Amino acid sequence: MSKSRVSSDQSRLTFDIGGTFTDFVLEHGSSGERHFWKVLSTPKDLSVAVMEGVGHLLEQAALPPQDVNSILHATTIATNAILERKGAKTALVTTKGFRDIILIGRQKRYDTDDLRLVRPVPLVRRRDIFELDERMTYAGEVLRAPSPESITEVVSAIRAGGYEAVAISLLHAYANPTHEEMLAEALGKLDTPPSVSLSSGVSPKFREYERTSTTVANAYIQPIVTRYVTRLAETLGERNLQPTLMIMQSNGGLVSPNLACETPIKIVESGPAAGVLMCKAVGQQENIDNLLTFDMGGTTAKLGAIDNGEPATLPTFEVDQIRYTKGSGLPLNISAIEMLEIGAGGGSIAQLSLGTIVVGPASAGSEPGPVCYGRGGTLPTVTDANAVLGYLNPAYFNGGRMGLDVESAAASIDRVIGAPTGLSLAEAAWSIHRMATANMERALRIMSVERGRDPRHYTLVGFGGAGPLHAARLARQVGVPKVIIPFGAGLGSAIGLLQATPKVDHSITRLTQLAPGIGAVVRRTVQELGSWAHAAIARMGGCDANAATLKFGATARYVGQGHEVPVDLPEFGGDEEGFLAEFSVRFGRAYKALYGFEDQGRPLEIIDWSITASVPVPNRDKANAASLSRATRRSTPGKRSAYFPELGGYVDCAIYDRYSLGGEDEISGPAIIEEPESTIVLLPGDVARISAEGNLVIKIGLKELS
Repeated sequence: MSKSRVSSDQSRLTFDIGGTFTDFVLEHGSSGERHFWKVLSTPKDLSVAVMEGVGHLLEQAALPPQDVNSILHATTIATNAILERKGAKTALVTTKGFRDIILIGRQKRYDTDDLRLVRPVPLVRRRDIFELDERMTYAGEVLRAPSPESITEVVSAIRAGGYEAVAISLLHAYANPTHEEMLAEALGKLDTPPSVSLSSGVSPKFREYERTSTTVANAYIQPIVTRYVTRLAETLGERNLQPTLMIMQSNGGLVSPNLACETPIKIVESGPAAGVLMCKAVGQQENIDNLLTFDMGGTTAKLGAIDNGEPATLPTFEVDQIRYTKGSGLPLNISAIEMLEIGAGGGSIAQLSLGTIVVGPASAGSEPGPVCYGRGGTLPTVTDANAVLGYLNPAYFNGGRMGLDVESAAASIDRVIGAPTGLSLAEAAWSIHRMATANMERALRIMSVERGRDPRHYTLVGFGGAGPLHAARLARQVGVPKVIIPFGAGLGSAIGLLQATPKVDHSITRLTQLAPGIGAVVRRTVQELGSWAHAAIARMGGCDANAATLKFGATARYVGQGHEVPVDLPEFGGDEEGFLAEFSVRFGRAYKALYGFEDQGRPLEIIDWSITASVPVPNRDKANAASLSRATRRSTPGKRSAYFPELGGYVDCAIYDRYSLGGEDEISGPAIIEEPESTIVLLPGDVARISAEGNLVIKIGLKELS
């Protein structure tokens, strides 16, 4: 994009750090004009890529650093620390007799037929778990208070072990946190106190395993996230960038750095959540309520859903799942936008296993990256295959800022895949591409069909650096009739940050039967949650707690059941009978939607009470046409040989520049549409056009080949 002076009216800078690329967007508030940039991530020091990208973007826009009003950030640092088991040395303190709760987990097997069941490696070892001699009842009554000697014994063991972080999860601490607070106070008196996470603060809910798992994960990543956020603020300050910094959470809301460091577990899935918000905005622009979201970057692919115009959300979340199976991962009691993440990105490595081609989850990342990057990579990746298949322009990758060495990529594919299997170069490259797409197809079927969504009634939004290249074929394989590629799709999560608002959420366990007399409990609980939310928002700085929108919820079940259903909590103005009737109706509706029936005569009980508080901001989302008008347009690139098995192999394929297309243009596949941050592949039978909002809308044609 050409240089142009941007005024300081509410300019916002966003960046999303991924495993391979770091994406940047600079938005001028009054006009909605957006400038894009994309650089390779620098995993050894993430700030290097951040400063490189910020510097280029400010120079491109001719904008002084002090004129940036706010910086919005999405990061994978919390997720990666857990997945790679590179968190802090962490100790866990439990009630005496419950030392193994985090190791045993739940008795239920996620796959009853697997005799070699694999479970995620716990974040703490048994030798790092200590017991405190205390006991609390489920109602919060003290049965046995910890003696000073027992507290001293635990503190001494933690000091001797040199732990950087401590998770404290005592029995029924959600009902009474006194004993956890006593131990935390003693740990705080050490010469070098560790960071401490209390279950009563991180996850004040019943079910010991889930509560302990959440608290341990929070403690495990807290030092990592704190150092990262501190270093980031310092680095931005060195460039005279000192505006309001906000960080994306898993729930799709923004939070201040201080709150992010206190409960870093809430920023797991930070980047993917921002991408779903971008898809929500696209759905609003195109008047489409039901969307499946497909975000494929350099390291992973993320699948999500938007139902009736709103992102699907979950009250709990699992990280590090085995084969994407529910119940196989580490449970986290955090509110999160519903997503499924798999190790299938442009940098996913292809290799042979027992004579079969396997793609991912191992990734070449940004260092060394795919072979075609010319940075020392030796193993073929999905990006290498796509380059050999002719889908990528070697001279225009990342807007021409990176060149691709297709010959080296071809040699690597032939050496690792082609020669051992007897496949030709084209067959080997296509097999890699097809296997990567098959991995994503399985995940998309889980997100759609297996979770009650008919893909024939949904539209797929493809974004991320590699998503637009695979989206059309993926849509064919699952039966989605239409695909949308948003303007700036290669930086989807960074754009999605512009849609986010400051938001906090909290939930507590308070078992209450739905019966006359509940009014006092409702009034007290709502007041308690409201006070917590106002205090949290006030601590963020720059946010008016009095302007916050409060939404209360609950999870409930029929008495005697073991699982709950989330329900929006009706307003309680003192009419207890009306509250009981309305809650029963809402619960019955939600229960029937899940299970197909309801038992109107059976008593109900509320388990968890929750609040979500968001601070509204002016809607400054401008049409993509504003960005299109400032884009650098290229002359039509012409044709290139690309591989389409529907047509028998390599064919001369028309190439288009995304920025040169207008609403009157209609493109039929096979075709390739290039933009600086991503590449779009249209298959034979597909028809694409540019909508009034600047999004590329693809009508899927032929069915997928068997």
